[in-house]
Amino acid sequence: MIRQFTACVYIIENQRVLLIFHRKMNKWLPPGGHLEPNELPSEAAKREALEETGLEIALIPQENIWIDRWNAKSFERPYLCLLEEIPARADQPAHQHIDMIYVGRPIGGTETLNVCETDGLRWFSLDEIEAFGSDVEIFEETRQVLRKILTEPVFQR
Repeated sequence: MIRQFTACVYIIENQRVLLIFHRKMNKWLPPGGHLEPNELPSEAAKREALEETGLEIALIPQENIWIDRWNAKSFERPYLCLLEEIPARADQPAHQHIDMIYVGRPIGGTETLNVCETDGLRWFSLDEIEAFGSDVEIFEETRQVLRKILTEPVFQR
């Protein structure tokens, strides 16, 4: 099974999350995508957020310890990591994504929809997320992550 590294970010503000409607998956998902060569997962999450939403973001740190030495430096760690099953498509066999999932806040830019990659861009409250049908418009694991993120005191603002 082929495995590919990806990163995504749940952008939160005022107890809402910004999701994109993913064209290929037909689901509401956080912005994200594949890591480019020599790119850190945290850099990919920020880049994908900007490309897909027009927003510059800051990742919310959740570090156990931060190292900044000449021979070793910390970089933002993911909030969560998932191994995701990606079904076969006409042009690509089934494969897996090793997804590094971050949480961030908008710090600049202008919210815009990238019509090349997505069919929608919208802020959701937890109540709106819960109102979706089971696995119809949103994956259950996305809903599960959002239940946690949108109720954790560390992310309230």
